[in-house]
Amino acid sequence: MKNLLTSTSAIALGVVMVTPASAQEWDMKWGGYFSSHVAYAKVDSNTIPHTGADFDGIDVYSETEIEFTPSVTLDNGMTFGVNVQMEGTNNGGGATGIDESYLTISGDSFGKIDLGNENSAGYKMMVSAPQIDGSIWINSPSISGFIPISVSAGGNLPWNFRQSAISAYTEVLGNNDVPRISYYTPSFNGLTLGISYAASDNVVGTGANAGNNFGVNRNAGVTDIFDIAVAYSGSFSGVDLDASARWGTAENNTGIAGTDDPEVWGVGATVGFNGWAFGGSYSENDNGGLLPDEEGWAFGITYDLEGPWKFGIDTYQGEYSGTGAASGDKAEFEAYQIIGNRELGQGVSWSIYAVYAEGTVNSDAGGTFAAIAGGPVANTSVEGTLIGTSINLTF
Repeated sequence: MKNLLTSTSAIALGVVMVTPASAQEWDMKWGGYFSSHVAYAKVDSNTIPHTGADFDGIDVYSETEIEFTPSVTLDNGMTFGVNVQMEGTNNGGGATGIDESYLTISGDSFGKIDLGNENSAGYKMMVSAPQIDGSIWINSPSISGFIPISVSAGGNLPWNFRQSAISAYTEVLGNNDVPRISYYTPSFNGLTLGISYAASDNVVGTGANAGNNFGVNRNAGVTDIFDIAVAYSGSFSGVDLDASARWGTAENNTGIAGTDDPEVWGVGATVGFNGWAFGGSYSENDNGGLLPDEEGWAFGITYDLEGPWKFGIDTYQGEYSGTGAASGDKAEFEAYQIIGNRELGQGVSWSIYAVYAEGTVNSDAGGTFAAIAGGPVANTSVEGTLIGTSINLTF
């Protein structure tokens, strides 16, 4: 599969390179978003790091990013561009502040290539429960901004980013924005196929999302990450349907006894009619014993009123499972949200929402979670209720 992908990409790039040059000028686009939240949280926790802590009260949380997306369309119709995303708060892009950075090549009959530090086709094509803009995003969440569930905030749930216990938008072993090549076919009557390949799940430079690998040793670590996805989008007699399925795997060359190749898979769909939309997803990360196995599902309903208001309700439910001798170890994440969003003008909206979220470790006899949290976590919980509002700018 890897050789097929590499060969196909090389052929496609070769065809592009022999076409005549263009006199067209670059379109120097940029944009981004800024979402600021003010919320009151009430938190209950019995984890050891939270002993004596008081997280109740009002706080402010922001998510912001500036995206640079210049492009040029040649006389032959091919478009070349770049996408560089800079985190405004410098906590999503690591030490460099750069989240994603990749080159694109696209054409109506050609499809599209992404080349650089970007998520996989499986991640980008995944369909899950509809969510309303302006929330704290309980599916791919920023919950720990107010409710410290993650072990990195003193909570009890593993910090396994891009995995299915906390999000439908997953990656093989949680790899994120590594150097990768992806190809997406043109839409055939609403049907699109995507395929991705990355040499390694590691990026040189601690804390950096967008970065380069050194030469990849295929006899060490987790290498040769392959993802494939299919998606459909169409409308029938006033009913809109979006659906997707994805699968991915990698080679486990760690040499750790009792471990295997990690895999990820997921399916999802949404249906919309007369202002209503409902849908959900299910996904699994089978991590081959390198990390806890994870699974999760989402479901949501939204309604778009005639006028500026939209309303939604959704939930995400996830589970972590130990592996091998620790297969009885279990932990859970659950979250529920009600939200309303009002459009105030072009690219400006206001949201109000209520969220309940909880992380629990039910059993840890095998030490799956104690090793991560640095102390006993069996029979612990972190739960919180959040009442918030946000102003959301998209430009």
